[in-house]
Amino acid sequence: MDPYEKLANAIILLAVKDYRRALKLEQQHLQDHSEKRKLERFFRSDLFSALTKVDPELLIRKLNEEVVR
Repeated sequence: MDPYEKLANAIILLAVKDYRRALKLEQQHLQDHSEKRKLERFFRSDLFSALTKVDPELLIRKLNEEVVR
């Protein structure tokens, strides 16, 4: 894996971690929807598409399902 691929993966993994945290805090009523919406905009952005081939809607749906359990 080249350094650019590693960087792209690190960016995406950090966004996923932040999204999980935002969902949990929102579920506990400790945070409003703004952080979650900001991350969803990133997942749907051209930058995200340039970094990965992952379907953003599928990713968002799966992450939401994780937190609901």
